[in-house]
Amino acid sequence: MDSSTVAFATVPAKVGDVVAAVTEDGVVATHFQDGPRFRESVADRLGMAVADDPARTAAAREELTAYFRGELKEFRVPVDWRLMSPLQRQVLGTLFATVPYGEVVTYGELAARSGTGVPARAIGSIMGANPIPIIVPCHRVVASNGLGGFSGGEGVESKRWLLTLEGHLPPTLDWDI
Repeated sequence: MDSSTVAFATVPAKVGDVVAAVTEDGVVATHFQDGPRFRESVADRLGMAVADDPARTAAAREELTAYFRGELKEFRVPVDWRLMSPLQRQVLGTLFATVPYGEVVTYGELAARSGTGVPARAIGSIMGANPIPIIVPCHRVVASNGLGGFSGGEGVESKRWLLTLEGHLPPTLDWDI
């Protein structure tokens, strides 16, 4: 595979047309709404050309599709952490490794678990800057007194939908999970 390219795949979901950006090392970014601006931004940040490579994106596309159907509980696609600072990598890596499907952790608990010394309020900023939402599950980080914020998709409603899909929250009458 050409190591100087990034390929994209889109998966339709209730929370939007979720797009995954995949380098030779793994999924480097996801976003809740596919579009040329997102694709150009990722390619520019990586300093890579865009490639049409369905073979490279197949695993990410298949796993995201299965996740949104409620059939996948753990992502196994490789993750490419290069768009994160070392601090983001430590906090988001802790989240990725220790908070499974259907469970949540508070901002404060994740701060302590990560061993970074970062205060809980800063954890929210790190979650908001997560370049790989859904796969690196920032939606599983909640406030001690409620859901907390969410910058992906339709905001807190997308977070609520994902946590309902995972069985953490009960479905509401008007939702089709």
